[in-house]
Amino acid sequence: MKKIFKILGLSLLVFLVYFSYTTYPKLDLISGFSAKSLSSGHFIDNRSQEMIENGDNDIELMDLAKNKIDEKGKFATSSVYGLKQRKAIYREGLGATLINSYFDATKPYEVPRRTKTTTNLAFPYGKKEPKDTTFATIDYAKLNAAVANAFDKNGQKTKRTRSVLVIYKDQMIAEKYDTGFHKDSKILGWSMTKSITSALFGIMQKQGKIDIFKPAPIVEWANDERAKITIANLLNMNSGLEWDENYDGISDVTKMLFLAENMSQTQLQKPAQFKPNSHWNYSSGTTNLLSGILRNQFKTHQEYLDFWYSALIDKIGMNSMIVETDMTGNYVGSSYGWATTRDWAKFGLLYLHKGNWNGEQILDESWIKFTATPTNTSSGNYGAHFWLNTGGKFPDVPKDMFYCSGYQGQMVAIFPNHDLVIVRMGLKEDPEFDFNGMLSGIVGSLKK
Repeated sequence: MKKIFKILGLSLLVFLVYFSYTTYPKLDLISGFSAKSLSSGHFIDNRSQEMIENGDNDIELMDLAKNKIDEKGKFATSSVYGLKQRKAIYREGLGATLINSYFDATKPYEVPRRTKTTTNLAFPYGKKEPKDTTFATIDYAKLNAAVANAFDKNGQKTKRTRSVLVIYKDQMIAEKYDTGFHKDSKILGWSMTKSITSALFGIMQKQGKIDIFKPAPIVEWANDERAKITIANLLNMNSGLEWDENYDGISDVTKMLFLAENMSQTQLQKPAQFKPNSHWNYSSGTTNLLSGILRNQFKTHQEYLDFWYSALIDKIGMNSMIVETDMTGNYVGSSYGWATTRDWAKFGLLYLHKGNWNGEQILDESWIKFTATPTNTSSGNYGAHFWLNTGGKFPDVPKDMFYCSGYQGQMVAIFPNHDLVIVRMGLKEDPEFDFNGMLSGIVGSLKK
């Protein structure tokens, strides 16, 4: 009997050592991700806890989290084996914020002032339903087949597409949703939010309020090698700053998203590893640094909060969108933009039309060109916070396509020479989801 207990004790010790080394350090991230996802999905899009746990949180290790939603208090909590409990609070206008034990949830806070104008126009330029338009230049059988093929059949969980929307010559020609989702469902764009952040710099540049080709206005860099880093370098992700964008464990990006109070400071504090414009390195920290730079262009925090919506989001009718903030009230421009599929499509149309929105020039044409110009050392895959197909990542898709891209396969794809925008939202990304097949199939339905 003693031998059995000795073996059991040794086995338990081995397990505890293994757990402590491999999993315990991740508990903050697991419970943090789970609480944030639950609070956002429930309070922004009215999803049930079950739907979120079986959908948004259906990724490795997330099943370890035990979750709870407090309807009255408007927050969600998560823990793992009763350890490392995390809390994410929801505040109207700011979305859900993952907080720490020092955060004062009773402190007054500012929210963006929004103007949601309505017009008597049909989608995409108004709130009325899209016109029922038929084009002789479209093979609708091919189009519908390509869209339908993007979705799982009953019971499958391989493609995990939530929505696909196609706009051709300003008219919606296809729109399809998975079970549980519809035209009013707000879906997290993850890193597609980076492209929103980029657009705001384009607006500031057009207004003459900022020069992206000058050194970034960061006093902490003034007396070292980082002083030469420009805003353009940051937008192109080739600043040369150190950064680890790894979502499989504890890294710069996961510590920023699930532990940091002020996410705009995380990249700012990193040293330079390379000279600017010599090394491309994708970094969510860079985008939140840019959000902090934007904040410093305004005298008050209220002006900063308002600008994102008044200058861009509400101006082009993306009225469903909400960009969430960190604990300091700065927008998490790297990752936390929510909107309906239709509103994500509007953002694509703005770039398709070279910065013009129904007659108003929101962005200069030169900004669109800058956005879609390959960043040095990116192998033709990246521009200014937009991804490119110049390098042929999708071999059967036109190389002039450029696109917003987010974790788990969110995409707004823009085809300048086809007058086409395609949106896909889901939970699987390339190569698990065949973007090349979907995109080429839709483009191929347009008759030459």
